[in-house]
Amino acid sequence: MNLHDVRTYKSAEPLAREDQLAWKLAAVATDPVPVDDDVIEMIGNRIIDNAAVAAASIARGPIRSARAQALGHKAAPGGANRGAPIFGLSPDMSVSPEWAAWANGVAVRELDFHDTFLAADYSHPGDNIPPILAVAQAKGLDGAALVRGLAAGYELQVDLVKGICLHEHKIDHIAHLGPSAAGGIGALLGLPTEIAFQAIQQALHTTTTTRQSRKGEISTWKAYAPAFAGKMAIEAVDRAMRGEGAPSPAYEGEDGFIAWLLSGPAHVYQVPLPAPGQPKRAILDTYTKEYSAEYQSQALIDLAKRMGPKVGDFAQVESILIKTSHHTHYVIGTGANDPQKMDPRASRETLDHSIMYIFAVALQDGGWHHVKSYAPERAQRPDTVALWHKITTQEDPAWTARYHAQGSDKAFGGKVVIKLKDGRSIVDELGVADAHPAGARPFARANYVEKFRTLAQDIVEKAEQDRFLALVERLPTLSGAEVARLNFVVPADRLGPDAPAGIF
Repeated sequence: MNLHDVRTYKSAEPLAREDQLAWKLAAVATDPVPVDDDVIEMIGNRIIDNAAVAAASIARGPIRSARAQALGHKAAPGGANRGAPIFGLSPDMSVSPEWAAWANGVAVRELDFHDTFLAADYSHPGDNIPPILAVAQAKGLDGAALVRGLAAGYELQVDLVKGICLHEHKIDHIAHLGPSAAGGIGALLGLPTEIAFQAIQQALHTTTTTRQSRKGEISTWKAYAPAFAGKMAIEAVDRAMRGEGAPSPAYEGEDGFIAWLLSGPAHVYQVPLPAPGQPKRAILDTYTKEYSAEYQSQALIDLAKRMGPKVGDFAQVESILIKTSHHTHYVIGTGANDPQKMDPRASRETLDHSIMYIFAVALQDGGWHHVKSYAPERAQRPDTVALWHKITTQEDPAWTARYHAQGSDKAFGGKVVIKLKDGRSIVDELGVADAHPAGARPFARANYVEKFRTLAQDIVEKAEQDRFLALVERLPTLSGAEVARLNFVVPADRLGPDAPAGIF
C-alpha cells in the first residue's frame, strides 16, 4: 500500500488531476487487476450476509416504504437497461437500478446487522453491494464483472475509512460510501479513469451529510442514509458517463471537503491505496455481526453472556462500569449525553446505539435476538430498566489505543466491572467479538449460510433459499442472466401491509 498525502490547495495553486485523491481513487477502482480467490469467497459471504438481514427486515415499515417508492419507477421491458429486482419480489417486477439500490439498501441496513469496518472512521462496507449489484443486474453483466466491482467498492471504502476521520467533525460516514460505490460501479462497467474520477467527486459532493442521523432521537433515516448514498452514486456515474463534470478538486479544493467540513487547510490526511497492479484485498479487513446491534457492542454482548451466570441474582448488582474506547463511550455510551439512550420508550434505532441497554439485556438473557431484544415490552421490563440505569461507561486510553491499533492489537471491546451489594466485584474483559476474524470462532462460509437460513426461516421458502445460495457458490462464473436473479423472492403475504401512500 502507498500512503498519499491529502490536503487543501488554494485555487491559485496548481494541482494536477493525477495528484488529486478522487483521481487516485478512480485509478485504483479502474485498475484491472485479477481478484484473488479468498477475496471472491468473502464477497460471496457478504452477498449472503446482506440477503440474510434483508430477509429478516422484509416486512418492516421502512422497507415497505422504500419498496413502494421504488415500484413507482418500474423499468421498461427490453432495451439496454432491463432494470434490477427488489428483495422479496419477482425479477419480473424490476425497477430502475438507482431505485432498486434504494429499496435493497434500506432492507440491508434496517437491522444494523451486516458487516463493519472501524479505523479512523467507521463504516458498513456491505452498503456498497446494493448499488453495484443493481447496476450489474440492470446492464446484464456477469459474475466476473460483479466481483470486480465489489472488490473495488470495498477497497475504496476501507482505504478512506483508514485515512480520513469524519465523525470528529460530525459528518456522517456515508460521505465515504458515495465515492466508494461510484468507484465500484466504475470498475464494474470497465469505465475509463476520467469518468470514474468525475463520478467519485459528484458522489462525494452529494452525499456529505451531518451525523444528526445517528444522534438524539434516532429515526429510520439511519437505514435510509446509506441507501441514499448508493442511489446518488448510481446517478453520479450516469451523469459522468454522459460527459458531465463535478466540483473539482472535491477533496482538496479551497472551498472543498477538507477545507470547510473536516480539519481545515492546515491538516494533512494520509490515505493508503494499493499501488498499480496490486490486488484489491480490503474486504478481508472487514468483519460481520453475529448480533443485530452496533458493532462496538458485539464483543460486549459476548462478554455479558459469560458474565451473567457469575452474577446470578441481578437485583444484587450495585453498579456496572464499562471501560472502553473513546468511540464506544461517546457514541453509544453515557459519554454521548443522550437521555434517549436510557429511555425505555426509545426507538429501536436508539436502543441499538445504547450499550447500556444492550449490555443489560444480554446480561439477563444470556444472548441477543434481532427482534425480541428490542421489543417494547422487553425494553420496558422493570427489572431490566433498573439494571440498565446502573450502567455507565468510561473512556479508557488503553482501549482507545487498541481501537486505533493495527494488526493483532486492534480491539473494539472493553473491560467490565460489576459491583455487587455485598461488596464483591466481578471483573472481565474481551477485545474482539467471538465472530471476529481474530475471535474465538471466526465466521466462515458455513456461518454466513447458517445466519441466512436462520433469518430467512418462515420468510423465504426453503427451495428459494437453496436456489439463491447455489448461485452464490458459482459467483465468479455466473452469466448475466444468473446475476439478474441473484436475489430472493418471498410469498406476497410475507411482505407486510401496503405502505402509506406518497407521491410516487
